[in-house]
Amino acid sequence: MANIFVIIVLLLVVFIITVVIAKFGLIWVRAFSAGVSINWFTLIGISIRRVSPSIIVDCRVIAVKAGLAISYEEIETHVLSGGRVINVVQALVMANKAKIPLDWQHACAIDLAGRDVLDAVRTSTHPKVIDVPASKNPDDFISAIAKDGIQLKVKARVTVRTNLRQLIGGAVEETIVARVGEGIVTSIGSAHNHKDVLENPDRISKTVLAKGLDSGTAFEILSIDIADIDVGQNIGAQLQSDQAEANKKVAQAKAEERRAMAVALAQEMSAKVEENRAQVVLAEAEVPRAISEAFRSGRLGVMDYYQMRNLQADTEMRRTLAQESGEK
Repeated sequence: MANIFVIIVLLLVVFIITVVIAKFGLIWVRAFSAGVSINWFTLIGISIRRVSPSIIVDCRVIAVKAGLAISYEEIETHVLSGGRVINVVQALVMANKAKIPLDWQHACAIDLAGRDVLDAVRTSTHPKVIDVPASKNPDDFISAIAKDGIQLKVKARVTVRTNLRQLIGGAVEETIVARVGEGIVTSIGSAHNHKDVLENPDRISKTVLAKGLDSGTAFEILSIDIADIDVGQNIGAQLQSDQAEANKKVAQAKAEERRAMAVALAQEMSAKVEENRAQVVLAEAEVPRAISEAFRSGRLGVMDYYQMRNLQADTEMRRTLAQESGEK
């Protein structure tokens, strides 16, 4: 009975060893042939922690062949943190060959921050060109106006390389595009004559480049080149025309206001004339009453009345004759 138990245990051990060899044998051989030592228990532990031993070994082999001292524990830790370990190792190898200072901790931090560390290293070795404006539409320009009122339309190309020290937390390409566009507008706006800009487009590049636009970004600006510059509209003349039209409308409105006030004043004076005429009519209506009262009181005699009537008739005749003479 004891012999049977021993045989079962031996068979179980042989089965486990066979399974381990079948699962990790090729990985171990690949590591051993590359001169990278790893024991079986490490492979089993990596597999138990649900990490691919093949990826860990491959990264370790790449690092050792490139002369980088990266342990299995560091590689496995980055994988467990959710990082793209193959990208990180390849980026370190590329940086090491290109003599770019980049260590394991910094590369892992960049990767965990969501940035593509391999692409960042590539951009450091092979600078990238950013179009300003970033739109692919050929009709899009950076529009600016010189002091003489002439509009200029500009396209620029910015050559940048990644600044690995500021990659974490640094501003992205959109910030570079916005800052360069702002610098172009400022440079053209400070020019007294648009012809000066057309004669020396590089003054825009020099002015913008001197502003240190890559501060706080993940890139280092190497050069700013003016790809195209065209003359647009005469915005100054258009603005002056619009201002003149606005002034004309204001003057017309004021003239209309004065005319309305004059009409109102004339109507007011006409009303006063009619009011005065009414008062005259009322006063004339009182005359017969006063004459009657004078007769009754004895202050006016008959002869006096007839003399007054003759005087009125004579006055009326003279007025009529004067009007007829004036009409002739």
